[in-house]
Amino acid sequence: MFGAMALAGIAGFFVCRSPSTTENDEPRFRVRLRPAVGWLSLAVFVMLLAGLPIFAVFTGNATVGLIDTFYRAGSFVFGGGHVVLPLLQAETVQTGLVEPGAFLAGYGAAQAVPGPLFTFAAFLGAVTTGGPSGLLGASIALLAIFLPSALLVMGVLPFWERLRRAPRVQRVLTGVNSGVVGLLAAALYDPVFTAGVTNAASLVVAALAFVALTSWKTPAWAVVLGAAGAGALLL
Repeated sequence: MFGAMALAGIAGFFVCRSPSTTENDEPRFRVRLRPAVGWLSLAVFVMLLAGLPIFAVFTGNATVGLIDTFYRAGSFVFGGGHVVLPLLQAETVQTGLVEPGAFLAGYGAAQAVPGPLFTFAAFLGAVTTGGPSGLLGASIALLAIFLPSALLVMGVLPFWERLRRAPRVQRVLTGVNSGVVGLLAAALYDPVFTAGVTNAASLVVAALAFVALTSWKTPAWAVVLGAAGAGALLL
């Protein structure tokens, strides 16, 4: 994922044009942080990203391993919560922490409730095996996956106004934003489509759910409940 975003940024630098800045692009309010706070936040972000895997291996502590799993997942996401799905699947399902069926069921339930998809981490933390689970696991996973974003925001914010006006940075960001569309499509295909659509009946249920959302404007929670009922009867 990081390599794909890097390639998209490089392509944007050479291919995309710098977007024009309008009054709507100006922030409604400004949060001022000292540059020292930004550098400290970035340093903590990098130290945790590099140090947690090493600490988890040397200690063999399940709690540290859980923190490392969700911290890394939150660190490599750009452009939307759905992009985190392949990372979470690799870190939880493929390592045996979460059952594949529980992973997809939790993802479906997350679509029926408001809020960012990152809250899906709380469900995964609650159902993990071989370490903290339940309320403790949910709390650890939720805090760990949101922590990288908080550190990066505090790290970049003191320099953002200057960076966002630089034409070269704007071209890179345009390319990265375009690359996110491809990542979202990849996340839709794998793991959602490949694991969720396994036969003709599941394909019909998925197609009806898509039509209900896009054409009939059915609420997401109703679509999830309807698809769950159809799955119980047909699959």
